[in-house]
Amino acid sequence: MQQIKDSISEIVNELFNIDEQIELTRTDEQFGDYATNIALRLSKKVGQNPREIAQAIIGGLKSDLIETAEVAGPGFINLSLRDEALLQLVSDEPHKALQGKEVVAEYSDPNPFKVLHAGHLYTSIVGDAIANLLENAGATVHRVNFGGDVGLHVAKAMWGMIQALEGENPEKLTQISPSDRANWMAQCYQEGSSAYDDEEAAHSAITELNSKVYDIHTRDDHESPLAQIYWTCRTWSYDYFNEFYARIGTKFEKYYPESETAPLGLSTVKEHTGDVYEESDGAIVFKGEAHGLHTRVFINKNGLPTYEAKDVGLALKKWQDYHFDKSVIITGNDIIEYMKVVMKSLEVFLPEATARTTHLTHGQVKMAGGVKMSSRKGNFLRAVDVLDAAAEANKLANDGQESQQVSLGAVKYAFLKQRIGGDTVYDPAESVSMQGNSGPYLQYAHARATSILAKSQLDQVVNLPKLQPGERSLLRKLSEYHEVVESATTELMPHHICTYLYELAQVFNRFYEHNHVIGDEREASRIKLVSMYAKTLQNGLTLLGISTPEKM
Repeated sequence: MQQIKDSISEIVNELFNIDEQIELTRTDEQFGDYATNIALRLSKKVGQNPREIAQAIIGGLKSDLIETAEVAGPGFINLSLRDEALLQLVSDEPHKALQGKEVVAEYSDPNPFKVLHAGHLYTSIVGDAIANLLENAGATVHRVNFGGDVGLHVAKAMWGMIQALEGENPEKLTQISPSDRANWMAQCYQEGSSAYDDEEAAHSAITELNSKVYDIHTRDDHESPLAQIYWTCRTWSYDYFNEFYARIGTKFEKYYPESETAPLGLSTVKEHTGDVYEESDGAIVFKGEAHGLHTRVFINKNGLPTYEAKDVGLALKKWQDYHFDKSVIITGNDIIEYMKVVMKSLEVFLPEATARTTHLTHGQVKMAGGVKMSSRKGNFLRAVDVLDAAAEANKLANDGQESQQVSLGAVKYAFLKQRIGGDTVYDPAESVSMQGNSGPYLQYAHARATSILAKSQLDQVVNLPKLQPGERSLLRKLSEYHEVVESATTELMPHHICTYLYELAQVFNRFYEHNHVIGDEREASRIKLVSMYAKTLQNGLTLLGISTPEKM
């Protein structure tokens, strides 16, 4: 592509003495392989009809990559590449645009003492795919996680635990079986949350517990009964998280608990009170109205850091640990305005890190016909509910047989095929279907291609002979892969890869329907095409975090 751009640019300079950026876009196959609007853009500058400009450019175009060049419409130039050029596009190594760059990808962000909900599953899957894309572009990616092991939600859970244990009795924790721990903590949190809202005495007790939990960290207390309950259940939470991440194939390099970021955030907010933050009714706030935002509290009246101050500490920690070239944070879209305020406050004393940070957000995950999630009320969709629903749907579709590879691939693809931003409605039966745009359909497409390859006894040709129409259509689609991956990486949007892989599988199906492979006189060249197709499917699905079984 760059060679073609350079050739056109050189001609434009020769004809009009103008240095112009050349843009190439993919066009419908019936019109060629690429199109450029350079003639339309030059028209006003040189005062000529764009079709005449396009014809002049074509007349001077000399490139052994181009088979034909034609003027179309008001002045577009349509280009068809030689078969060898298409093959080169497939064979070329991808451009490592982020080679040598340090990137921090923060996602998942579950809170200890609470159950993992479907949103955590979504952001874990999407975050992993985005991290894969960044690594594929050459970056060193640091996958990190952030969660609240201190704060009001912990106090609510601790209050519920004390009620369930009939006081601060850590020895009674041994009565809770390992398989029940996560649900037990979630139930305690729900009871504490309801009591905080409805009972004055519980409200006061939970407020006091909030301070006590911070004090456990300040004093590094591991001996008091309350501390023993806290540390034991925090460990249970992390064990639960690790089991979940292992199930979906996600690993993190570092976990930042709020207990570590809170002290730094607290001291930093205090240090910048007067120039960034200001006192207000006993609290310390950032007034965002001057920036078109709103006011938020960073230290409350009790002198405790809020979520905002903890995020300040997190930003500083990540910058100190990695001095990154790029930072990506993936969260639900319910904190868009919250993050704008936090990031605006950071601009004054952490401008470089703030400028390098991108905040991506997503909507809620619901089952088809589902309700809004609320971990406080307990009527939310758990992460495990989605995974189990996929497994059950897979069994129903396959006479009681279930493959974890297929079930997990179904969930991942169902989440990833939609553009990040809006709500996701998950339909288990649709996600595991072997028909249509699904993960199992693409996994089967790869297994099918692998099966074809296994049947051939011929060595693949090195250079393809002159391609027949169906063969060229497949090679043309294969040649788009690196461009799609580059777009997905630049935009941080994995759904581009999903769309491409589905389209590629459809092109291959049309090719295979009309072109015999095994036993045909063109078997050696067609096997090469099948091999490139299988490899492209595998590469694309791997970037999405989806396995590619060789048999299904």
